Amino acid sequence: MKIDRLLAILTILLNEKQTTAPALAERLEVNRRTIGRDIEDLCMAGFPIITRQGAGGGISIAEGYKLDKSILSRHELQDILIGLKGLGSVMSPANMGSLVAKLSPPDTRLMSADSIVIDLSSFYRESLSQKIGILRDAIRQAKTVEFDYYSAKGVSERCIEPYCILYKWASWYIFGYCFARRDFRLFKLNRLWRLAMQETSFTPREIPAEKLTFDGGLSDQEKLVVLFDESAEYIVVEEYGPESFSRLPDGKLRLEVGFTNPGHMLRWILGFGDKAVVLEPAELREQIKAIAKNMLDSC
Repeated sequence: MKIDRLLAILTILLNEKQTTAPALAERLEVNRRTIGRDIEDLCMAGFPIITRQGAGGGISIAEGYKLDKSILSRHELQDILIGLKGLGSVMSPANMGSLVAKLSPPDTRLMSADSIVIDLSSFYRESLSQKIGILRDAIRQAKTVEFDYYSAKGVSERCIEPYCILYKWASWYIFGYCFARRDFRLFKLNRLWRLAMQETSFTPREIPAEKLTFDGGLSDQEKLVVLFDESAEYIVVEEYGPESFSRLPDGKLRLEVGFTNPGHMLRWILGFGDKAVVLEPAELREQIKAIAKNMLDSC
């Protein structure tokens, strides 16, 4: 719709000092003549848009102009505030609180009756907020960071160029170029300690498109077949959904799924105790037998 396109142009102009008609046309997937008409309409509506011809010219909005929040509907503004407060659960309360206050309407009932509450924090909320703060500063200043990283192979010292803080798979990660591996990697923040920003600056690298999918390199190469007791149904549904398993005549649940990380799958299955019996793969079944025997022998 035209009104959505006009709002999009205003948002772009408020976030960027200057742009061009061809750039706007490409981003909004319209032709340059449409952008020209939109700019004229915005000017006629009273928005202080400036156009400059020639080399170095372009389209901009008068310095100091601010977007009136009243152009957002009540529901749109509430959605924005819900998202901001969700980020506030893991970021500096002072900074996020100031931003929420700037966007909040005089009617405070909008803030007190959110239909959705998002809490992205965890048991490590305080340390998580500190890590995110350091990493955001490092990304903005293009500075390398160093940290100790805990993995199945032990503790290692890492130095990376940070590019993106990511919340995925119910956890927080930093995506960056790892000098030790000479490749782009994801590092889970809860496994990352003694984090420090360095004085060393870096020139951002070009990131291959396949790396930006983040999970594009993961593939479910292993096949898991397991029988669950029906009392574990709610956990299986939570992990894979109600269509992921078949119910056998005796009430058992047969699950067949692919998986990538054997260690993670082993820990998940062990959490069920005697409520799960692994049929495939044979290697995982033997590992569970060995662990059960060791536990019995140590009693």
